[in-house]
Amino acid sequence: MIGAPVITIDGPSGSGKGTVSRLVARALGWHLLDSGALYRLTGLAGALAGLAPGDEEAHARAALAMDVRFGADAAGEPTVLLDGRDVTQAIRTEAAGERASQVASFKAVRHALLERQRRFAEPPGLVADGRDMGSVIFPSAPLKVFLTASVEERAARRFRQLKSAGINAILAAVTADIASRDARDSGRAVAPLVAAADAVTLDTTRLDAESAARQILARAAERGLDRPGSGFRPL
Repeated sequence: MIGAPVITIDGPSGSGKGTVSRLVARALGWHLLDSGALYRLTGLAGALAGLAPGDEEAHARAALAMDVRFGADAAGEPTVLLDGRDVTQAIRTEAAGERASQVASFKAVRHALLERQRRFAEPPGLVADGRDMGSVIFPSAPLKVFLTASVEERAARRFRQLKSAGINAILAAVTADIASRDARDSGRAVAPLVAAADAVTLDTTRLDAESAARQILARAAERGLDRPGSGFRPL
């Protein structure tokens, strides 16, 4: 059972959902769920354990057994520990993203992570960032948002992220990877990437993260989700 109001923000890779979700959660003073990190962690846990990429049941067991800790460093930047090991950077590589997309297609893995994700819904509220937050994990959320953007813009964003992190990348390869991941995430049989029927669709191709967050906060206000006591802090 969901114990607090939830805003879901879904969308494909590079749509800006991670940054936008953090801004919305901070403005409302709510908790944040980065569901993609859980799939990246599952993929990484499997790789560290030497699991075969196609071993669905073994990855599901890894998803159930992994000890995950989300926190923040002295500068307030998010940190992630897997079984006591700092994997904050390791789960943000292109290889980790590819593994995450692969394990996310496993029905057993999605089932293993479902209740773990729902437990993040605690007072005063939760902003849930992912690909099936509104369609599967929190279908009764009072506000569902689906972010989108052109493939070219999403690839350019990811390319800039990689370069700023000191990671060598080729834009054409990043674009091809984004398109491939889109096809896999949208076409998988279990919990495909799709906008919930009652979701608000927001195209971020020409929007910066703060502008997108303000639009979502305006929708939240319309639904009374910024009521006094929620910790709301305007951007």
